[in-house]
Amino acid sequence: MTPYSDIASNALWRNNAGFVQLLGLCPLLAVTTTLVDGLGLGIATTVVLLLSNVIASLLRPLLRPETRIAIFLVVIASLVTVVDLYMRARFFDLHRSLGIFVPLIATNCAILARAEVFASKHDPLRAAADGLLTGIGFAAALIAVGAIREVAGQGTLFAGADRLFGSAAGSLGLRVFDGGFLVAALPAGAFLTVGLLIALQNALGARKAPITVAGPAES
Repeated sequence: MTPYSDIASNALWRNNAGFVQLLGLCPLLAVTTTLVDGLGLGIATTVVLLLSNVIASLLRPLLRPETRIAIFLVVIASLVTVVDLYMRARFFDLHRSLGIFVPLIATNCAILARAEVFASKHDPLRAAADGLLTGIGFAAALIAVGAIREVAGQGTLFAGADRLFGSAAGSLGLRVFDGGFLVAALPAGAFLTVGLLIALQNALGARKAPITVAGPAES
């Protein structure tokens, strides 16, 4: 069985869905104009990942190989529909801001990949841990890109927090500076931000990698 430490390190860093596997790039580039939008979509995706992994693990003794993928897709689509309807009812302004990218969670390859590659081969507890941590890793990518683009493009941070946390959170918004750089709010800014964050992660990974010193050559 896969140790929980390996599940955590893979989901959060070594195989991060956003920055390493480069899955779910459409929402990562499209909805991350603000931190709150990234956080909202990240939470929704995490919920779907967690539940789909648990259900896939529970169903694994009952499924035939030739129907497994189709059933996983039905499960994922059903969960996304529930999440979409819930967000529409409880977080309408945020749902309107995220638009089509809430129902498009169903097309995120990371969700089906974790159900097939991991959850269908492990017990429900490990499947739940993998789904939760994979979702947190993807949400962290969305939040990082959203925060950088919001600060650079609008000069604010946590603007529109009331759309996710209620009217009491309206004061959370910060004005970092006046104005902003238009390119950060455009698609080009999303590509640049993601590219810089991937480069940063690669640089940090290279620094942590052990250095192998070759021994003396045998004569």
